[in-house]
Amino acid sequence: MRKRRPLEMEIKAQAKINLCLHVVGQRDDGYHLLDSIVVFADIGDDIWLKPDSKYSLEIDGPYGAGLSNGADNLVLRAAKIYEHKYAGAKIRLTKNLPISSGIGGGSADAAAVLRGMSKLSREPLPVDLGLSLGADVPVCVMGKACRMRGIGDELTPLNHIPKMHAVLVNPNVSVSTPDIFRALDCKTNPAIKDLAEGDFTEMLNNTRNDLQNTAIQMQPVIADSLNSLARTNAIFSRMSGSGATCFGLFKTATKASNAAEIIQNDHPDWWVKACVLNGA
Repeated sequence: MRKRRPLEMEIKAQAKINLCLHVVGQRDDGYHLLDSIVVFADIGDDIWLKPDSKYSLEIDGPYGAGLSNGADNLVLRAAKIYEHKYAGAKIRLTKNLPISSGIGGGSADAAAVLRGMSKLSREPLPVDLGLSLGADVPVCVMGKACRMRGIGDELTPLNHIPKMHAVLVNPNVSVSTPDIFRALDCKTNPAIKDLAEGDFTEMLNNTRNDLQNTAIQMQPVIADSLNSLARTNAIFSRMSGSGATCFGLFKTATKASNAAEIIQNDHPDWWVKACVLNGA
């Protein structure tokens, strides 16, 4: 007996964290070559999918205001990859993550929709895992710790990365990823060294985010976020992606929760969340 298709589906679009991001080259077509360790948080945006006669998108949530729900929206573009096989879907996006914040919000949303539409339609995921929608979409489709290289198309799972307690901080400023890449002084930096198992924090100290200094030049308040994490005794802190979100790692969930409370009290207009980076 054939299983019935689900009538409605809820999917968490987990925040993507670049623990490090090395810019190692640039192709002739302008695409930058990256080397990054990526993990995912246990927080993110929420997606609801329901079969319908057409494709439509509703947006709500604390960061939903001003977002277009038109055909140019990445979520609808992801869903319509299946329109030749599936009639339509009603989609609701609850936007919990800040916009243009370096933690893969739009890409994670598109990836969640791709996974959901694959289940609704019983069609396989796109061969390129959504790379045509953006460089971060394939890694968000994978949804687990990995090393991301090339233009986002070379993914290697990393099974030895531990679970980490973290605090994410965004001073509610947006950073333009294209502007940061254009402003980089050097685009041919060393790749990540071999990832030997052992003290993971010590390994991270030997990596970089090659976009961080440029992002701080454009939005100096990013440095304030990093300083706030340092003052609350994070054992490691760095900017994720192209910013402006920064993350701090803590030894326990209690220390992360306490740090988040202190930073939020000091900066009530910032977005601050304690979370778990789930590693493998």
